[in-house]
Amino acid sequence: MDACGVGALPDAGSYEGDEGSNTLGHLAERVGGLDLPNLERLGLGSILPLEGVPPAPDPVLHGRLAPLGPGKESTTGHWELMGAVLQQPLPTYPQGFPDEVVSALEEATGRRFCANTPYSGTEVIEDFGEHHLETGELILYTSADSVLQIAAHVDVLDEPRLYEVCEAAREVMAGEYRVGRVIARPFEGRPGSFERREGRRDYAAPPPGRTYLEEIQEAGLPVHAVGKIRDLFAGVGIDEKHEGATNAKGIAATTSLLESIDSGLIFVNLVETDQLFGHRHDVEGFHTALQEIDAAVGRWLGMMGEGDMLVITADHGVDPDAPHTDHTREYAPLLAVFEGSKGRHDGLLADVGASVLRWLTGRDAPRLPGEPFV
Repeated sequence: MDACGVGALPDAGSYEGDEGSNTLGHLAERVGGLDLPNLERLGLGSILPLEGVPPAPDPVLHGRLAPLGPGKESTTGHWELMGAVLQQPLPTYPQGFPDEVVSALEEATGRRFCANTPYSGTEVIEDFGEHHLETGELILYTSADSVLQIAAHVDVLDEPRLYEVCEAAREVMAGEYRVGRVIARPFEGRPGSFERREGRRDYAAPPPGRTYLEEIQEAGLPVHAVGKIRDLFAGVGIDEKHEGATNAKGIAATTSLLESIDSGLIFVNLVETDQLFGHRHDVEGFHTALQEIDAAVGRWLGMMGEGDMLVITADHGVDPDAPHTDHTREYAPLLAVFEGSKGRHDGLLADVGASVLRWLTGRDAPRLPGEPFV
């Protein structure tokens, strides 16, 4: 569940505006209580106090998970879930990209750029979209995360050509400029009513080391990626990618996989709690997206068979009470459903990958971080 953090990490104060963050806790307060009956039954309210979600009388294995390395973004959070940990923070660009980077981007892509500053993704197309339409300059921007984002109206640059530009940009952003992700952001509409399209595409740097995904593959089991998972791992350790640009599509793909495969890992990112509602501090939309996930969890629980395990977690936070609209440095929740599942487990994000590997294969990967909770 993207960006569903459950409390500030001890070092959150070193990330501007993140001290005291608690995405789900503050969301619950802002909406007058969360209505998530399936997650409540599993023990979401046993992880931390949540208005509207009391502690479960018989919770499954539950707790909070922390990263080992720096960062508060999708790449580092997902990498750590699968045992790959950064030793040094990825570069960020709070003043925009330096001239030598912009020049290299222009040479590599054959395009010119405007904006070049940290910006909200929806606001940047409103403020620069008309200029972009008039000049053809692509909208270049970043955030507090290690990202380079390029927005283009489909009438100026269609999605396939925008993807080519971003692939070239990914090659430029190497070495000291190695950002976590280059993101393609197509949009449409007219000035005053621009809208982002579903064709977003992430071009992540490869994980900084071996992951549990590769360990699972080496054991002869398939790894299915739903949503932006494949992009976040640059395809490393992934066998098949499945549609998930919206929660509805991601849930449908996951349900279809549960009906059709007998073994392996289905690794799912449900993005709307972050992309559509979290960054906009739209608490009602965030709650509605969580309710959609909660209903899906109820269906998936009914589909689980003997030998199946369901893990529900997150990658970072995006606290609606934060003084900014970026991610927040938080613990991730843990709810794990499997035969004999009970008790509390507070540990590392990498414990998820370690547990999945042991559950599926009966083996461990001692060179990777993480302690199995199974």
